[in-house]
Amino acid sequence: MASMKKIPANNKQGYKWVCTKDGPPDPVTGKRKQIMRRGNTQKEAEARVDKVIKDLKEHGIDHQVIKNKSFDMVSLEWLDSYSRSAVKKSTIRLRKNSITVLNKYIKSVNIEKITHKTHQGILNDLDDQGFSRSHIEGTHVTANLIYKYAIREKYIKDNPAAGAVIPTKTMTVEEIENAPIEQSYLEENELTEFLEAVIKYGLPDDKEMFYLLAFTGMRSGEMIALKETDFFFDTNKFRITKTLYNPDNNKMKYELTPPKTTKSIRTNDLDPLVAKIIEEHIKRKRKIRLAVKNFNPDYHDEKFVFCDDDGYPYIQKTVIRRMDRILRKTSIIKKATPHIFRHTHISMMAAAEVDLITIMKRVGHDDPKTTLKIYTHVTEKMNKNATDKVNLHFSDILKKPFLQEM
Repeated sequence: MASMKKIPANNKQGYKWVCTKDGPPDPVTGKRKQIMRRGNTQKEAEARVDKVIKDLKEHGIDHQVIKNKSFDMVSLEWLDSYSRSAVKKSTIRLRKNSITVLNKYIKSVNIEKITHKTHQGILNDLDDQGFSRSHIEGTHVTANLIYKYAIREKYIKDNPAAGAVIPTKTMTVEEIENAPIEQSYLEENELTEFLEAVIKYGLPDDKEMFYLLAFTGMRSGEMIALKETDFFFDTNKFRITKTLYNPDNNKMKYELTPPKTTKSIRTNDLDPLVAKIIEEHIKRKRKIRLAVKNFNPDYHDEKFVFCDDDGYPYIQKTVIRRMDRILRKTSIIKKATPHIFRHTHISMMAAAEVDLITIMKRVGHDDPKTTLKIYTHVTEKMNKNATDKVNLHFSDILKKPFLQEM
Protein backbone atom coordinates (compact mmCIF):
# COMPACT_ATOMS: atom_id res chain seq x y z
CA MET A 1 0.00 0.00 0.00
CA ALA A 2 1.14 3.49 -0.81
CA SER A 3 1.07 6.30 1.75
CA MET A 4 0.66 9.83 0.35
CA LYS A 5 1.51 13.07 2.09
CA LYS A 6 1.31 16.66 0.84
CA ILE A 7 4.22 18.96 1.78
CA PRO A 8 4.97 22.66 1.08
CA ALA A 9 7.21 23.32 -1.94
CA ASN A 10 8.56 26.27 -3.95
CA ASN A 11 6.87 25.18 -7.16
CA LYS A 12 4.00 26.66 -9.14
CA GLN A 13 1.31 24.89 -7.14
CA GLY A 14 2.99 25.50 -3.78
CA TYR A 15 3.17 21.87 -2.70
CA LYS A 16 4.48 18.40 -3.61
CA TRP A 17 3.39 14.88 -2.88
CA VAL A 18 5.53 12.38 -0.95
CA CYS A 19 4.81 8.73 -1.66
CA THR A 20 5.99 6.04 0.78
CA LYS A 21 6.00 2.28 0.20
CA ASP A 22 7.69 -0.74 1.75
CA GLY A 23 10.67 -1.88 -0.29
CA PRO A 24 11.99 -5.44 -0.54
CA PRO A 25 13.72 -6.89 2.57
CA ASP A 26 17.41 -6.10 3.11
CA PRO A 27 19.42 -9.15 1.89
CA VAL A 28 21.64 -8.98 5.01
CA THR A 29 19.30 -7.97 7.88
CA GLY A 30 16.01 -9.19 6.40
CA LYS A 31 14.32 -5.95 7.49
CA ARG A 32 12.09 -4.04 5.14
CA LYS A 33 13.09 -0.52 4.18
CA GLN A 34 10.61 2.26 3.51
CA ILE A 35 11.08 3.98 0.17
CA MET A 36 10.02 7.64 -0.16
CA ARG A 37 10.00 9.80 -3.28
CA ARG A 38 8.58 13.23 -4.14
CA GLY A 39 6.59 14.36 -7.16
CA ASN A 40 4.46 17.26 -8.34
CA THR A 41 1.53 14.85 -8.49
CA GLN A 42 0.61 11.70 -6.58
CA LYS A 43 1.06 9.69 -9.79
CA GLU A 44 4.57 11.07 -10.37
CA ALA A 45 5.65 10.43 -6.77
CA GLU A 46 4.33 6.86 -6.85
CA ALA A 47 6.01 6.18 -10.21
CA ARG A 48 9.36 7.24 -8.75
CA VAL A 49 8.90 4.99 -5.72
CA ASP A 50 7.93 2.06 -7.97
CA LYS A 51 11.07 2.55 -10.08
CA VAL A 52 13.29 2.44 -6.98
CA ILE A 53 11.56 -0.69 -5.71
CA LYS A 54 11.83 -2.34 -9.14
CA ASP A 55 15.59 -1.61 -9.32
CA LEU A 56 16.03 -3.04 -5.84
CA LYS A 57 14.08 -6.19 -6.67
CA GLU A 58 15.49 -6.85 -10.13
CA HIS A 59 19.03 -5.47 -9.93
CA GLY A 60 19.72 -4.95 -6.23
CA ILE A 61 20.47 -1.28 -6.92
CA ASP A 62 19.93 1.05 -3.97
CA HIS A 63 19.79 4.61 -5.31
CA GLN A 64 20.27 6.06 -1.83
CA VAL A 65 23.62 4.28 -1.55
CA ILE A 66 24.91 5.33 -4.95
CA LYS A 67 23.57 8.88 -5.20
CA ASN A 68 26.98 10.21 -4.07
CA LYS A 69 29.09 7.60 -5.89
CA SER A 70 31.20 9.48 -8.42
CA PHE A 71 33.24 7.78 -11.13
CA ASP A 72 36.44 8.69 -9.29
CA MET A 73 35.23 6.97 -6.10
CA VAL A 74 34.19 3.80 -7.94
CA SER A 75 37.42 3.67 -9.96
CA LEU A 76 39.47 3.81 -6.74
CA GLU A 77 37.38 1.00 -5.24
CA TRP A 78 37.94 -1.09 -8.36
CA LEU A 79 41.67 -0.32 -8.50
CA ASP A 80 42.14 -1.46 -4.91
CA SER A 81 40.46 -4.78 -5.71
CA TYR A 82 42.24 -5.13 -9.07
CA SER A 83 45.68 -4.46 -7.53
CA ARG A 84 45.23 -7.39 -5.16
CA SER A 85 44.82 -9.86 -8.01
CA ALA A 86 47.61 -11.60 -9.94
CA VAL A 87 48.33 -8.59 -12.16
CA LYS A 88 51.76 -7.26 -13.06
CA LYS A 89 52.76 -3.92 -11.55
CA SER A 90 53.39 -2.53 -15.02
CA THR A 91 49.77 -3.34 -15.93
CA ILE A 92 48.48 -1.64 -12.77
CA ARG A 93 50.51 1.42 -13.72
CA LEU A 94 48.87 1.49 -17.15
CA ARG A 95 45.42 1.19 -15.57
CA LYS A 96 46.18 4.14 -13.27
CA ASN A 97 47.23 6.21 -16.30
CA SER A 98 43.95 5.34 -18.05
CA ILE A 99 41.94 6.36 -14.97
CA THR A 100 43.77 9.71 -15.01
CA VAL A 101 42.62 10.17 -18.62
CA LEU A 102 39.02 9.21 -17.79
CA ASN A 103 38.98 11.51 -14.76
CA LYS A 104 39.55 14.49 -17.05
CA TYR A 105 36.09 13.83 -18.44
CA ILE A 106 33.97 12.18 -15.74
CA LYS A 107 35.82 12.39 -12.41
CA SER A 108 32.90 13.92 -10.47
CA VAL A 109 30.06 12.46 -12.53
CA ASN A 110 27.74 10.15 -10.64
CA ILE A 111 28.39 6.57 -11.77
CA GLU A 112 24.68 6.18 -12.61
CA LYS A 113 24.73 9.19 -14.92
CA ILE A 114 27.46 7.88 -17.24
CA THR A 115 25.88 6.69 -20.48
CA HIS A 116 26.99 4.84 -23.61
CA LYS A 117 27.01 8.21 -25.36
CA THR A 118 29.28 9.65 -22.66
CA HIS A 119 31.82 6.85 -23.05
CA GLN A 120 31.78 6.90 -26.84
CA GLY A 121 32.26 10.67 -26.71
CA ILE A 122 35.42 10.21 -24.62
CA LEU A 123 36.87 7.74 -27.14
CA ASN A 124 36.01 10.04 -30.04
CA ASP A 125 37.56 13.05 -28.34
CA LEU A 126 40.80 11.14 -27.66
CA ASP A 127 40.87 10.21 -31.33
CA ASP A 128 40.31 13.86 -32.34
CA GLN A 129 43.26 14.84 -30.15
CA GLY A 130 45.49 12.44 -32.08
CA PHE A 131 46.01 9.76 -29.44
CA SER A 132 47.15 6.39 -30.79
CA ARG A 133 44.72 3.51 -31.21
CA SER A 134 46.55 1.50 -28.51
CA HIS A 135 46.19 4.43 -26.07
CA ILE A 136 42.46 4.71 -26.79
CA GLU A 137 42.01 0.93 -26.50
CA GLY A 138 43.80 0.95 -23.13
CA THR A 139 41.46 3.67 -21.86
CA HIS A 140 38.42 1.76 -23.13
CA VAL A 141 39.52 -1.52 -21.55
CA THR A 142 40.11 0.14 -18.17
CA ALA A 143 36.71 1.86 -18.25
CA ASN A 144 35.08 -1.44 -19.21
CA LEU A 145 36.65 -3.18 -16.20
CA ILE A 146 35.48 -0.40 -13.87
CA TYR A 147 31.91 -0.52 -15.19
CA LYS A 148 31.79 -4.32 -14.86
CA TYR A 149 32.88 -3.91 -11.24
CA ALA A 150 30.13 -1.29 -10.75
CA ILE A 151 27.55 -3.76 -12.10
CA ARG A 152 28.76 -6.49 -9.71
CA GLU A 153 28.53 -4.04 -6.79
CA LYS A 154 24.96 -3.11 -7.81
CA TYR A 155 25.87 0.50 -8.58
CA ILE A 156 24.61 0.39 -12.17
CA LYS A 157 22.52 -1.89 -14.39
CA ASP A 158 24.22 -1.44 -17.77
CA ASN A 159 27.82 -1.16 -18.91
CA PRO A 160 28.36 2.22 -20.67
CA ALA A 161 31.40 0.78 -22.45
CA ALA A 162 29.50 -2.15 -23.98
CA GLY A 163 29.31 -1.91 -27.76
CA ALA A 164 31.59 1.14 -27.97
CA VAL A 165 33.52 1.60 -31.20
CA ILE A 166 37.26 2.24 -31.10
CA PRO A 167 37.92 4.96 -33.71
CA THR A 168 40.11 3.71 -36.54
CA LYS A 169 41.96 5.97 -38.92
CA THR A 170 42.02 4.89 -42.55
CA MET A 171 45.59 4.65 -43.80
CA THR A 172 46.50 6.70 -46.82
CA VAL A 173 48.25 5.17 -49.84
CA GLU A 174 51.41 7.00 -48.80
CA GLU A 175 51.27 5.52 -45.27
CA ILE A 176 50.75 2.02 -46.63
CA GLU A 177 53.62 2.32 -49.08
CA ASN A 178 55.95 3.91 -46.53
CA ALA A 179 55.29 1.32 -43.83
CA PRO A 180 55.73 -2.13 -45.39
CA ILE A 181 56.16 -5.21 -43.19
CA GLU A 182 59.91 -5.16 -43.94
CA GLN A 183 60.19 -2.11 -41.65
CA SER A 184 59.39 -4.28 -38.63
CA TYR A 185 62.45 -6.54 -38.92
CA LEU A 186 66.05 -6.45 -40.14
CA GLU A 187 66.82 -8.09 -43.46
CA GLU A 188 69.75 -10.52 -43.51
CA ASN A 189 72.16 -7.91 -44.89
CA GLU A 190 71.02 -5.36 -42.29
CA LEU A 191 71.43 -7.79 -39.41
CA THR A 192 74.88 -8.71 -40.70
CA GLU A 193 75.88 -5.04 -40.94
CA PHE A 194 74.56 -4.31 -37.44
CA LEU A 195 76.35 -7.24 -35.80
CA GLU A 196 79.58 -6.38 -37.62
CA ALA A 197 79.27 -2.84 -36.24
CA VAL A 198 78.69 -4.30 -32.76
CA ILE A 199 81.94 -6.25 -33.00
CA LYS A 200 83.84 -3.24 -34.34
CA TYR A 201 82.36 -0.41 -32.24
CA GLY A 202 80.52 -2.10 -29.37
CA LEU A 203 81.00 -1.33 -25.70
CA PRO A 204 81.58 -4.13 -23.15
CA ASP A 205 78.59 -6.53 -23.11
CA ASP A 206 77.19 -5.19 -26.42
CA LYS A 207 78.25 -8.21 -28.48
CA GLU A 208 76.73 -10.66 -26.01
CA MET A 209 73.48 -8.69 -25.62
CA PHE A 210 72.75 -8.14 -29.30
CA TYR A 211 73.77 -11.63 -30.45
CA LEU A 212 71.48 -13.05 -27.77
CA LEU A 213 68.55 -10.83 -28.80
CA ALA A 214 69.01 -11.63 -32.49
CA PHE A 215 69.37 -15.40 -32.14
CA THR A 216 66.73 -16.04 -29.44
CA GLY A 217 63.91 -13.56 -30.06
CA MET A 218 63.61 -12.75 -26.36
CA ARG A 219 62.37 -9.38 -25.13
CA SER A 220 64.95 -6.90 -23.85
CA GLY A 221 63.28 -6.92 -20.41
CA GLU A 222 63.63 -10.71 -20.32
CA MET A 223 67.28 -10.47 -21.36
CA ILE A 224 68.39 -8.02 -18.65
CA ALA A 225 66.60 -10.17 -16.04
CA LEU A 226 68.71 -13.24 -16.94
CA LYS A 227 70.90 -14.76 -14.27
CA GLU A 228 73.74 -17.25 -14.61
CA THR A 229 71.41 -20.01 -13.43
CA ASP A 230 69.18 -19.48 -16.49
CA PHE A 231 71.78 -21.00 -18.84
CA PHE A 232 72.50 -24.73 -19.20
CA PHE A 233 75.65 -24.98 -21.28
CA ASP A 234 75.85 -28.78 -21.09
CA THR A 235 72.70 -28.94 -23.24
CA ASN A 236 72.91 -25.47 -24.86
CA LYS A 237 69.58 -24.35 -23.46
CA PHE A 238 68.29 -21.27 -21.65
CA ARG A 239 65.13 -20.45 -19.78
CA ILE A 240 62.90 -17.38 -19.47
CA THR A 241 61.11 -17.15 -16.12
CA LYS A 242 61.13 -13.42 -15.37
CA THR A 243 61.37 -9.91 -16.71
CA LEU A 244 62.86 -6.77 -15.20
CA TYR A 245 60.43 -4.03 -14.12
CA ASN A 246 61.95 -0.61 -13.55
CA PRO A 247 59.51 2.25 -14.29
CA ASP A 248 61.68 4.95 -12.69
CA ASN A 249 64.89 3.99 -14.55
CA ASN A 250 66.66 3.69 -11.20
CA LYS A 251 68.75 0.52 -11.44
CA MET A 252 68.70 0.00 -7.67
CA LYS A 253 64.88 0.01 -7.55
CA TYR A 254 64.29 -2.78 -10.02
CA GLU A 255 61.82 -5.64 -9.53
CA LEU A 256 61.78 -9.08 -11.09
CA THR A 257 58.27 -9.98 -12.20
CA PRO A 258 56.80 -12.90 -14.17
CA PRO A 259 57.03 -12.54 -17.97
CA LYS A 260 54.32 -10.88 -20.04
CA THR A 261 52.11 -13.99 -20.29
CA THR A 262 52.20 -17.60 -19.05
CA LYS A 263 53.23 -18.64 -22.57
CA SER A 264 56.27 -16.38 -22.19
CA ILE A 265 57.68 -18.77 -19.57
CA ARG A 266 59.78 -21.08 -21.72
CA THR A 267 62.97 -23.10 -22.12
CA ASN A 268 64.59 -23.00 -25.55
CA ASP A 269 67.63 -24.25 -27.40
CA LEU A 270 70.53 -21.86 -27.78
CA ASP A 271 72.72 -21.78 -30.89
CA PRO A 272 76.05 -23.45 -29.93
CA LEU A 273 78.12 -20.46 -31.11
CA VAL A 274 75.94 -18.00 -29.19
CA ALA A 275 76.08 -20.33 -26.18
CA LYS A 276 79.87 -20.20 -26.36
CA ILE A 277 79.80 -16.37 -26.47
CA ILE A 278 77.55 -16.22 -23.39
CA GLU A 279 79.52 -18.88 -21.49
CA GLU A 280 82.76 -16.94 -21.97
CA HIS A 281 80.97 -13.74 -21.01
CA ILE A 282 79.74 -15.27 -17.73
CA LYS A 283 83.27 -16.46 -16.90
CA ARG A 284 84.58 -12.91 -17.36
CA LYS A 285 81.75 -11.49 -15.23
CA ARG A 286 82.60 -13.91 -12.42
CA LYS A 287 86.20 -12.73 -12.38
CA ILE A 288 85.06 -9.10 -12.24
CA ARG A 289 82.59 -9.92 -9.47
CA LEU A 290 85.24 -11.61 -7.33
CA ALA A 291 87.64 -8.69 -7.81
CA VAL A 292 85.07 -5.97 -7.08
CA LYS A 293 83.61 -7.72 -4.00
CA ASN A 294 87.03 -7.52 -2.32
CA PHE A 295 86.83 -3.73 -2.05
CA ASN A 296 83.07 -3.10 -2.43
CA PRO A 297 81.06 -4.65 0.42
CA ASP A 298 77.87 -3.22 -1.12
CA TYR A 299 78.29 -5.20 -4.35
CA HIS A 300 74.88 -6.44 -5.53
CA ASP A 301 75.67 -10.13 -5.78
CA GLU A 302 72.62 -11.47 -7.64
CA LYS A 303 74.63 -12.96 -10.53
CA PHE A 304 72.92 -11.05 -13.32
CA VAL A 305 74.39 -11.85 -16.74
CA PHE A 306 74.16 -8.22 -17.92
CA CYS A 307 75.04 -5.81 -15.15
CA ASP A 308 77.14 -2.80 -14.18
CA ASP A 309 80.36 -3.17 -12.18
CA ASP A 310 78.34 -2.83 -8.96
CA GLY A 311 76.27 -5.92 -9.83
CA TYR A 312 72.98 -4.12 -10.52
CA PRO A 313 71.29 -5.19 -13.78
CA TYR A 314 71.16 -2.91 -16.79
CA ILE A 315 67.87 -1.09 -17.33
CA GLN A 316 66.04 -1.20 -20.66
CA LYS A 317 66.98 2.41 -21.36
CA THR A 318 70.64 1.34 -21.36
CA VAL A 319 69.97 -1.28 -24.04
CA ILE A 320 68.08 1.26 -26.18
CA ARG A 321 70.85 3.84 -25.82
CA ARG A 322 73.53 1.32 -26.77
CA MET A 323 71.54 0.17 -29.78
CA ASP A 324 71.09 3.75 -31.01
CA ARG A 325 74.83 4.25 -30.72
CA ILE A 326 75.56 1.20 -32.91
CA LEU A 327 72.88 2.10 -35.46
CA ARG A 328 74.59 5.45 -36.04
CA LYS A 329 77.66 3.51 -37.16
CA THR A 330 75.67 1.73 -39.89
CA SER A 331 73.76 2.64 -43.05
CA ILE A 332 70.49 1.22 -41.59
CA ILE A 333 67.73 3.84 -41.78
CA LYS A 334 64.91 1.86 -40.20
CA LYS A 335 63.47 3.17 -36.94
CA ALA A 336 64.66 0.34 -34.73
CA THR A 337 64.40 -0.50 -31.05
CA PRO A 338 65.57 -3.72 -29.34
CA HIS A 339 62.13 -5.17 -30.11
CA ILE A 340 63.08 -5.35 -33.80
CA PHE A 341 65.34 -8.31 -33.00
CA ARG A 342 62.25 -10.21 -31.85
CA HIS A 343 60.68 -9.75 -35.26
CA THR A 344 64.02 -10.38 -36.96
CA HIS A 345 64.29 -13.75 -35.22
CA ILE A 346 60.80 -14.63 -36.45
CA SER A 347 61.87 -13.82 -40.02
CA MET A 348 65.07 -15.87 -39.60
CA MET A 349 63.10 -18.93 -38.47
CA ALA A 350 60.53 -18.48 -41.23
CA ALA A 351 63.38 -18.36 -43.77
CA ALA A 352 64.75 -21.54 -42.19
CA GLU A 353 61.32 -23.13 -42.83
CA VAL A 354 60.49 -23.55 -39.14
CA ASP A 355 56.73 -24.05 -38.72
CA LEU A 356 54.59 -21.22 -37.33
CA ILE A 357 53.54 -23.00 -34.10
CA THR A 358 57.17 -23.69 -33.18
CA ILE A 359 58.11 -20.07 -33.88
CA MET A 360 55.33 -18.75 -31.66
CA LYS A 361 56.34 -21.09 -28.83
CA ARG A 362 59.97 -20.05 -29.14
CA VAL A 363 59.26 -16.30 -28.90
CA GLY A 364 56.64 -16.72 -26.19
CA HIS A 365 53.61 -16.02 -28.39
CA ASP A 366 54.06 -12.24 -28.23
CA ASP A 367 51.72 -10.97 -30.94
CA PRO A 368 50.19 -13.68 -33.13
CA LYS A 369 49.08 -11.09 -35.70
CA THR A 370 52.57 -9.64 -36.12
CA THR A 371 54.17 -13.10 -36.06
CA LEU A 372 51.79 -14.32 -38.75
CA LYS A 373 52.37 -11.21 -40.89
CA ILE A 374 56.15 -11.63 -40.84
CA TYR A 375 55.92 -15.39 -41.33
CA THR A 376 53.57 -15.04 -44.31
CA HIS A 377 55.64 -12.27 -45.87
CA VAL A 378 58.91 -14.19 -45.61
CA THR A 379 57.45 -17.49 -46.88
CA GLU A 380 55.72 -15.74 -49.79
CA LYS A 381 59.01 -14.06 -50.62
CA MET A 382 60.74 -17.46 -50.52
CA ASN A 383 58.10 -18.93 -52.86
CA LYS A 384 58.65 -16.08 -55.32
CA ASN A 385 62.42 -16.58 -55.16
CA ALA A 386 61.92 -20.31 -55.77
CA THR A 387 59.81 -19.56 -58.85
CA ASP A 388 62.47 -17.17 -60.16
CA LYS A 389 65.17 -19.81 -59.64
CA VAL A 390 63.13 -22.43 -61.51
CA ASN A 391 62.52 -19.98 -64.37
CA LEU A 392 66.20 -19.19 -64.58
CA HIS A 393 67.33 -22.82 -64.38
CA PHE A 394 64.85 -24.07 -66.99
CA SER A 395 64.74 -20.95 -69.15
CA ASP A 396 65.76 -22.84 -72.32
CA ILE A 397 62.90 -25.33 -71.96
CA LEU A 398 60.41 -22.59 -71.12
CA LYS A 399 61.37 -20.58 -74.19
CA LYS A 400 61.08 -23.45 -76.71
CA PRO A 401 57.29 -23.21 -77.30
CA PHE A 402 57.68 -19.54 -78.15
CA LEU A 403 60.66 -20.17 -80.44
CA GLN A 404 58.64 -22.77 -82.41
CA GLU A 405 55.89 -20.24 -83.07
CA MET A 406 58.34 -17.75 -84.61
